[in-house]
Amino acid sequence: MSKNVPPPPGDDDNGIEPVDLKKALEERYLAYALSTIMNRALPDVRDGLKPVHRRIVHAMRLLRLDPNAAYSKCAKIVGEVMGKFHPHGDVAVYDALVRLAQEFAQRYPLVDGQGNFGNIDGDNAAAMRYTEARMTEVATLLLEGITEDAVDFRPTYNEEDKEPVVLPGAFPNLLANGSSGIAVGMATSIPPHNAEEICDAALALIDDPAVTVAELVKLVPGPDFPTGAIIVESQAAILEAYETGRGGFRTRARWSKEELSRGGWQIVVTEIPYQVQKSRLIEKTAELIVNRKLPLFDGIRDESAEDVRIVLEPKTRTVDPALMMESLYKLTEFEARIPLNMNVLSHGKVPKVMSLKDVLREWLDHRREVLQRRSRHRLGKIEERLEVLAGFLIAYLNIDEVIRIIRFEDHPKQELIRRFELTENQAEAILNLRLRALNKLEEVEIRREHDELIKEKDGIEKLLASEAMQWKTIRWEIGNVRKKFGKDTALGRRRTDFAEAVAHDDEALTEAMIEKEPVTVIVSEKGWLRAMKGHGVDTAAIAFKDGDSLKLAFPAHTTDRIVVLTTGGKAYTLPVSRLPGGRGHGEPIRLMVDMENEQAIVTAFVHAPERKWLLASTAGYGFIAPEAEMAANTRKGKQVMNVTLPDELKLSVALPGAGEPAADHVAIIGENRKLLVFPLDQVLEMGRGKGVRLQRYKDGGVLDIKLFRLDDGLSWTDSAGRVFVKPKAELAEWLGARASAGRLPPKGFPRTGRFGG
Repeated sequence: MSKNVPPPPGDDDNGIEPVDLKKALEERYLAYALSTIMNRALPDVRDGLKPVHRRIVHAMRLLRLDPNAAYSKCAKIVGEVMGKFHPHGDVAVYDALVRLAQEFAQRYPLVDGQGNFGNIDGDNAAAMRYTEARMTEVATLLLEGITEDAVDFRPTYNEEDKEPVVLPGAFPNLLANGSSGIAVGMATSIPPHNAEEICDAALALIDDPAVTVAELVKLVPGPDFPTGAIIVESQAAILEAYETGRGGFRTRARWSKEELSRGGWQIVVTEIPYQVQKSRLIEKTAELIVNRKLPLFDGIRDESAEDVRIVLEPKTRTVDPALMMESLYKLTEFEARIPLNMNVLSHGKVPKVMSLKDVLREWLDHRREVLQRRSRHRLGKIEERLEVLAGFLIAYLNIDEVIRIIRFEDHPKQELIRRFELTENQAEAILNLRLRALNKLEEVEIRREHDELIKEKDGIEKLLASEAMQWKTIRWEIGNVRKKFGKDTALGRRRTDFAEAVAHDDEALTEAMIEKEPVTVIVSEKGWLRAMKGHGVDTAAIAFKDGDSLKLAFPAHTTDRIVVLTTGGKAYTLPVSRLPGGRGHGEPIRLMVDMENEQAIVTAFVHAPERKWLLASTAGYGFIAPEAEMAANTRKGKQVMNVTLPDELKLSVALPGAGEPAADHVAIIGENRKLLVFPLDQVLEMGRGKGVRLQRYKDGGVLDIKLFRLDDGLSWTDSAGRVFVKPKAELAEWLGARASAGRLPPKGFPRTGRFGG
């Protein structure tokens, strides 16, 4: 028998049935995934609720916990939800109930809580036996019409009761309160919005079904978080998010500068981004301040009571508050990105990412369906009442005969139906009349009620026959919601504002985030870099790896950047703060930047954008390069001088800066010991290139170069440290045009052929 074929069941198989494991796993995992998506994680676009929230609100309605009713223990509510509708743990149900009551989590809470329901610091709510709750007006709006056949009901999990498939949803809950959840293979994240703005957009969509998302965004400019704060996202990004249903909103804490005595000041934060725990935010910020990651800050403290009040103290009073906060935004959740992923259940069945217009469209269509169902339900009730009133009128006109039949007939109901041609309902209504109600059966009253119901019936029939009248009615309903939760009310006022992020210079911001300390940058001959604390370091005592030695040492600060020029003509920019410390031998530059192995460091210096350099290659080509053009923010660096092997960048000389005597001539000497002096203005200034020929060589290349003022004469230093000066009058035989060959240097010039000895 083949191993792949299961044996046929026998008498001793104990009911075991072979199952394909792959197929079984696929079926069960798919069932789990669908259950998670449909019944747990994603909200319904029509009422904006997940099943657990819908069941909580429905259970509170059955418990008659209206806004004007007394509070009830949350334990009772949770028990009702668990026992009848939601077969899950009490913790899950209570957590969902608590969130519906938290004013910092829900823009328009559905539950009015009494007791400890947690706080913005992230503290948990009290146990359900201590807290009490009832519904808010928002919840009653969501339920409005539920007893009038407005929505479908389905059996509960144990089929002992029924629960609504969706709520009527007279309030735009999905956008107003938002939602978040993680399903299998998909998630949703919808921030809360302002109810008045949503209603305005819905009314605009009713008036013009072809309205664009761009026009709707003018009415709904962005989220409105319960915790306030400021959105600094661009209008283009916000529009794209609402058009596609995916995006995000960069949100910053609201702060102000508070003046203190003696010229001091401090920053006070009064609103923090949505869903950020205040206690964790302060703890993390304090840790960054202690670790010197936020050098502009001296401390942080929490002075919050009912409202948020976080005090940030500057290191010095000369600090720019805006720059100070910008550095805080970079490293903490004082700036947070709130995602938008409008992945919802369309018609309660299909997961779908919707645009702002799509969400409003489905909500309005649901409201129309609810209106039609409620109207048909009312129409049925009117027809039943008209039938009863017609029977009452017959009874009133024949009251004596009716009384006789009821008193003396063995089967009065059948006799009434036979005698007066009544319906079953009419006869039942007459039999149920009490004797003391007979005096109210006046024809005038019966006809008045009859006429009013006929008029109402006619109006409902016209409403059901006219789409325009239906939308007019929905418009009126939305207008009432807009009025009730308008921006002129305490609950409806917009809490989140919009602003543009202030642009700060990257260097200033980088400096603001690093504590300024003096260091000495050490560069070895083999290209190892490190930064030793302090200035005036004794370079003679510095240790290097075997075969390595000192190439450069210069003072800097941790807030500086250094520029490294290499023989390949490239410039690399490195923050001093990222250089390894001076305890070891440092790190090779090739670990920090993408520098080719055959290249070596020519020089390194602290970056000063206003400075200029004379660059010269081995072959004698050169040009003046602005240092501002050398800065590079990537590992690849920036090509400054175009050289091709065997030609390399060999020399770099800084032009005198502001406040220093300006140089007007160049002295250049080659490996052939030929010296040439020519005017500096003959050298071109360019951002990148090969340059122009500085000196012509038959053999060898450039050896050294110097900038000087001709009137001051050309100076050099010998190996003994003695300085010699060749005055202007004696330099005539070496003066020439750029690209000349030059002549042998004067007597006394160092044998090394260098101006520095």
